[in-house]
Amino acid sequence: MSNEQIFDGPLARAARALVRVSVKDVASKADVKKSELRDFEKGRDDLTELQEHRIREALEEFGAKFVHDESQSGYGVRLKFNRAKVRAIERWEDEGGTAAEDDV
Repeated sequence: MSNEQIFDGPLARAARALVRVSVKDVASKADVKKSELRDFEKGRDDLTELQEHRIREALEEFGAKFVHDESQSGYGVRLKFNRAKVRAIERWEDEGGTAAEDDV
């Protein structure tokens, strides 16, 4: 195993599940069709490099952090924030006020 960045459909699906975001939201933010994202996640279809890049960026904006393929731990995805920060962000979002874009 090398220290390369791997991004494929099953990893995208795992990241989306981890950050608890719908296919619709990721597809919208990444400017791809929902059906294309679903097929990519299930390994039924390949996307262009640009589409994969936009999906990855969208997932990162939702709080996913992708881990490089390393010899001892492998590759994967984890949350960008620890549990305490996630709870604080959720609490801030529930405080009310005018809704705005999150810069997470």
